[in-house]
Amino acid sequence: MLLALLVLIPAEGAIGLTLVVAGLVGAGAVLAGGYWFLAKRGVLRWAGLALAIIAVVFVIITFFRANAIVVALISLALVAVGGVAARHALRHTAQTWMPTSAARPAKRPFIVMNPRSGGGKVVRFDLKNKAEALGAEVVLLDGPGYVDVAALVRDAVDRGADLLGVAGGDGTQALVAGIAADHDIPLLVISAGTRNHFALDLGLDREDPATCLQALTDGEEVHVDLGYIAERPFVNNASFGAYAEIVQSPEYRDNKERTILNMLPDLLGKQKGADLSVRATTATGPTTLQDMQAVLISNNPYGSGRLLDMGRRYRLDEGVLGVIAGRLGSTAEAVGLLRRQQFRSVNALTAVGEVVVQSTDATIPVGIDGEAVTVDTPVHCTIRPRALRVRLPRNRPGVPPPLPRIDWKRLWQIAFGR
Repeated sequence: MLLALLVLIPAEGAIGLTLVVAGLVGAGAVLAGGYWFLAKRGVLRWAGLALAIIAVVFVIITFFRANAIVVALISLALVAVGGVAARHALRHTAQTWMPTSAARPAKRPFIVMNPRSGGGKVVRFDLKNKAEALGAEVVLLDGPGYVDVAALVRDAVDRGADLLGVAGGDGTQALVAGIAADHDIPLLVISAGTRNHFALDLGLDREDPATCLQALTDGEEVHVDLGYIAERPFVNNASFGAYAEIVQSPEYRDNKERTILNMLPDLLGKQKGADLSVRATTATGPTTLQDMQAVLISNNPYGSGRLLDMGRRYRLDEGVLGVIAGRLGSTAEAVGLLRRQQFRSVNALTAVGEVVVQSTDATIPVGIDGEAVTVDTPVHCTIRPRALRVRLPRNRPGVPPPLPRIDWKRLWQIAFGR
């Protein structure tokens, strides 16, 4: 990391320091322009986009005019190598995944499949016929009108089903997961949804959902946590505020991008949506977050504590809720994201108990595993540790270990042998 600066500044003298400043200014301008693009309408929106593009061009031209492109690339390469070395140095203990146990083949498996989910993966991969060939009873959710999935699954349990499976979206999986947990029956997750976040964090193959069916005859079990909003379970997360407001829109399903761009200015400008507050208990004590625009409560935390690592969860059995709450009410707060650990606009917590989301409104929209619902406030979120048995195929891609968070104080101590 030090070499990255030593290469750039001494090689170019005062110009090198100027280039560093130019890069930081450009990054700030990109964040400011991006915020204007999302939070404004009309001329200001396109002015924000133009600012972001001009900032990138400005930084490139600045380095070109200083004849410092090669030096800059070397410096960036050193930063990358430094980051890899830092994470390797901080990975002082081996990461272990959730413990698994052997499982006997299911005798009376029952699986519900949504042929419309994931762009038609159920039909494309012939999942129904393959599951029935392995002895499963399969029900397709393709009839006209509303299908009461919960009633279908509970009837299967009453008839003696010893395994419940789902080939569909995360919302349907959460519904069946709650029933499976209540009856202590294993759940088979088939990655036939659009995003398959739950399947991703279980290490399943999202490219070929048929591989998940191998768990019917050659599988193993893992016990995972199940999140709840009051009596409703969720396997991934529940979102409040800006995203939940957008999901509630009738236009969202038809044109997601346009709906987001149309609604964000009002949501970020607080012309719509309620202010949210969050009460949670962390390892260091009670914490309250006030005046939040968006809140995400997750079944176990995303990432390793860094906002850049929010893509997935490495473990689902730690008995805690993840909390990410934030606001971006001004350009200054958007640019403040450059402060990394010192940002004020976004907070990431790990809650060891109940999380309560309060609002100025009596009812608020919530996106539960991507499904739009409306709930009364205050909203109580809890977790049932290791309440859900999940049946997994033995052969699966698995979950890569998380990157350790770069703790500069700890890294300094390691570097000097303390």
